Amino acid sequence: MHSVPKTSLRTASAFAALSLSLVLGSGTALAQPWGPLAPPNPFLGPDGTSTMHGDAGSSDVTTLAGPGTEVSATAQSLLAACPTLLQGSDGLVVALCTPIVSRIPTVHLINPDAPASPLAKLELAKGSLLGGVYAFLDDENRLVVVDGSRKLLRIGHTGNSLSVDSTVDLTGAVPDGDAVTGLVPDWQGNVWFATGAGVIGSVDAAGVARTVRVPEGEQVQNSISSSPAGVSVATTHALYQLSLAADGTPKVDWRQGYDRGSARKPGQLSWGTGSTPTFFGPNTGYEYVTMVDSADTRVNLLVHRTDNGQEVCKVPVLGSGGPGSENSPIGVGNSVFVASTYGYPYPAVPEGAGPAVPATAPFTGGMTRVDVDADGTGCHEVWDNTVRSSAVPHLSTADGHLYTVQRKGTGGPLDGYEFTVIDPATGQVLSTTGMPGTTANDTLQMSALITAKGDYLQGTVTGMVRVSAGEGGGSGSLGSLGGLGSSAS
Repeated sequence: MHSVPKTSLRTASAFAALSLSLVLGSGTALAQPWGPLAPPNPFLGPDGTSTMHGDAGSSDVTTLAGPGTEVSATAQSLLAACPTLLQGSDGLVVALCTPIVSRIPTVHLINPDAPASPLAKLELAKGSLLGGVYAFLDDENRLVVVDGSRKLLRIGHTGNSLSVDSTVDLTGAVPDGDAVTGLVPDWQGNVWFATGAGVIGSVDAAGVARTVRVPEGEQVQNSISSSPAGVSVATTHALYQLSLAADGTPKVDWRQGYDRGSARKPGQLSWGTGSTPTFFGPNTGYEYVTMVDSADTRVNLLVHRTDNGQEVCKVPVLGSGGPGSENSPIGVGNSVFVASTYGYPYPAVPEGAGPAVPATAPFTGGMTRVDVDADGTGCHEVWDNTVRSSAVPHLSTADGHLYTVQRKGTGGPLDGYEFTVIDPATGQVLSTTGMPGTTANDTLQMSALITAKGDYLQGTVTGMVRVSAGEGGGSGSLGSLGGLGSSAS
């Protein structure tokens, strides 16, 4: 597969979105062009496919078109949970999976047209539940990850083989018993990391790591994000933006506390926000950064200016879905999309997460769209629906669709799953397609990959599901008649 320059992809996608918006009818999802996005990070692989959340800013937006509404879905068993699916400029997919039996993190090199038969595998040192989950592809298609022995690895591939191209020992920067939970490059090529116990660090091109600590008791249980404005880290108590001091040491530019509630909630993996921070904005694509708090009775979307940390708005969200979100919001232009995970029946939580209060709750589901006001001084809810999203949703600016998976059932072992396409303008479901299997194919709020070919690869607890354009067993446009309770406001 020949690679296409990133700038060309962005220009072509933006032109296509604008042109289509002028000719498509009002019933079509693509009713407006979406964007802009922040400029591509030059130290990442292809834009949209080189991080779990699409790009360095964790927008969960792609300029690639997805499979659309008429699709077929097939399960691909790898006997492993696969939360990280990335695609390089050569078209090959690099998956970071955890086998069901050994629990040893394993890198899979996959031909996306035959995902059930990996071309190569490479085992990594075992760490914590969240350690090693977050990784990215660099500009040479190498997987950058920190393994359980606290080593920063760059894993390359040639032909049908995987190999460790470089290693940086972080044991001097990451204390014993701690693990890296977030990883992202900045615009100078430094690799930033954050640990569960609250160490934030940067590794320069020479392999030198420099760190700073957040206050005692604050943890980092989600990934981290970067933009030309800085690096954003959400702890269990506050949102931070950081940059490098003159000597290369990370420094805090601003800190904003938030309401973390009185305890961990069912459907969340830590006591505090479940958000990987998301950069977005209508001009540069990164003038704002957003996250969801963990307030007790109803959670709020928080939007801050990246230049000074000033709060733009605090808006209650997920009125239908329950007070909790473990997912990174989608952010593009003036719009943010949030999905509820409150009550989601995770089979395990990280060690030390603490008890949930209440211990369990029904997974009701729901999504909310919030827009920043045109003058940048406030926000307002656009719609709220009851879609029971069981995966991290993604928005395609090329086809104007919001893609996710719905969980169907009551939270038991016989629950099923449906590939779901949503109109981001209205929150209405455009189509649903049944996916193979029951909870053996639980999507577990994991993030999907929309490939350069337009397939939707969704990680599950046993491998992945591949959704491709073509006639399938879905309900088509009937999905929008399913009593979703979408409301504009």
